[in-house]
Amino acid sequence: MSEKIKSEVISRRSALSLLGLAALGLAVPTTVLTVSNAEAQQAAPPAAPLTGTERRQARRTHRVKRRVERRKARGKGREERRELRRTGSEEKK
Repeated sequence: MSEKIKSEVISRRSALSLLGLAALGLAVPTTVLTVSNAEAQQAAPPAAPLTGTERRQARRTHRVKRRVERRKARGKGREERRELRRTGSEEKK
């Protein structure tokens, strides 16, 4: 009686794998059979440059423009402070 028939012995691992396959078998047909009435949208042409080189060049150009604007703003601020120092020192005398 202590001998077990090979077909009756099933491990937990194989039982869980069978359960997982059964669940997968039930889930797949519902996703495959789901039909949508929506029509496909036409692909819009991309607004950004297509190649990596063009995108990189656009980023660099934008970065340079921002840098130039910051430099101009700093220069303008310096001129204003310089003018304030010059006119302020004349009023004290």
